[in-house]
Amino acid sequence: MKKAYYYLFYKLYKWYEEGPSVWMSDWKAGLSIDLLVFLTIFSFVPYFIVFFNIYINFDDIIILRLLVAIYIFLIVIPNYFIFHHKNQWKKIVNEFDKLPKKKNQQGGWTVLGIVLFIIINYIFSFYIYYQS
Repeated sequence: MKKAYYYLFYKLYKWYEEGPSVWMSDWKAGLSIDLLVFLTIFSFVPYFIVFFNIYINFDDIIILRLLVAIYIFLIVIPNYFIFHHKNQWKKIVNEFDKLPKKKNQQGGWTVLGIVLFIIINYIFSFYIYYQS
């Protein structure tokens, strides 16, 4: 699982490196992972509300602050230490650069599929929520 998480970072990093602006590709890849984890976790909220018929008031500032704190402490800070503390991302990139080209392409399609699944699941969860 850890290796898959690292590979996701690697593919996002490489994708940003091929873009028009290669500046801070490591940070962009890290923030992209933060966003994907956020979308994954918070896609369960609408399912939870619909299936258990429980209402959560997101207008309450205390709940919003709590959600932000949870997000920062459970996702952003650990990802900082996983990827950026002592430039760990360089080791990850060097390790996966050694993969054969064909295996790397197959992994790229897998990563694309996972990213699309996360985004579609997030959108679908709110579709379900608004249909109920």
